[in-house]
Amino acid sequence: QVQLVESGGGSVQAGGSLRLSCAASGSMYNGYHRTWCMGWFRQGPGKEREGVASIWSRDGSTYYADSVKGRFTVSQDNAENTVYLQLNSLKPEDSAMYYCAARLSFVASCPLTSSDFAYWGQGTQVTVSS
Repeated sequence: QVQLVESGGGSVQAGGSLRLSCAASGSMYNGYHRTWCMGWFRQGPGKEREGVASIWSRDGSTYYADSVKGRFTVSQDNAENTVYLQLNSLKPEDSAMYYCAARLSFVASCPLTSSDFAYWGQGTQVTVSS
């Protein structure tokens, strides 16, 4: 199985920064070491879930939604089985519940399609005030 636990959310003013963490664990996750697409998604009140960024664990290839390019950075620490999302220059419209997700991938292709991701964390709330 795969367990994902997010942390690092909070309340900040516009222009501020946060770093979200996603700790991955489980026998399946460890068994398929470095063959995972790790994605970050968000869902604001009354909005559909939106893909934000993803990273392929094998080589660190990254993907970003246009809305966050240049402001958010996804990274990983494979030794710690942890994926990070650095959020800079935050805007009120970035307010949402942020979810970490995982899916197996043996190729460097991690498009941000939520239905492709089989494992999800519980989410961490980010609130940006103007």
